Amino acid sequence: MTILETERLRLRTMVYNDVDNLLRIFADPIAMQHYPRTRGRDEVMSWVERTQGKNRDYGVGMWVVESRDSGEFYGQCGIIPQLVHDDTIEWEIGYALIRQFWHRGFAIEAALACRDLGFSQRHASHLISIISPSNLPSIQVAMKNGMTRRELTLWRGHQIAVYQITQDQWAGQL
Repeated sequence: MTILETERLRLRTMVYNDVDNLLRIFADPIAMQHYPRTRGRDEVMSWVERTQGKNRDYGVGMWVVESRDSGEFYGQCGIIPQLVHDDTIEWEIGYALIRQFWHRGFAIEAALACRDLGFSQRHASHLISIISPSNLPSIQVAMKNGMTRRELTLWRGHQIAVYQITQDQWAGQL
């Protein structure tokens, strides 16, 4: 099911048939260099299952990013619930693309669409992106999405940077 479209992209619900394409990200050591490790088929199957559950439970999740014209699979982007500190859910814009589609503006195009959906339809007070401090390309996407660094913190045993944009900041950009 299509969630949203941009000029070049379609974001749609993730299904089990996407596992082979998702492995092109999760099993690629270069694409996963800023994550704790690569993932295998069973873990990616579980990822799809958890993603479908988040879509069902929260109405948001990671979505497949594909070409609006050809349907070619580019990666994933979406809004996911995260617990950065204690028990407060925050809404994260996450993104990961197959390496051959890096540096073409697809990540920022998808992230901007998710940001706008998060504020206009989900009425989030703020949105975040959780990024390894050494992942400069992802930091650039977050900054182009209007986010600024809120903090450096430990999360799941790893140092991360939390980038954030508030609804007021977003509204001021319109």
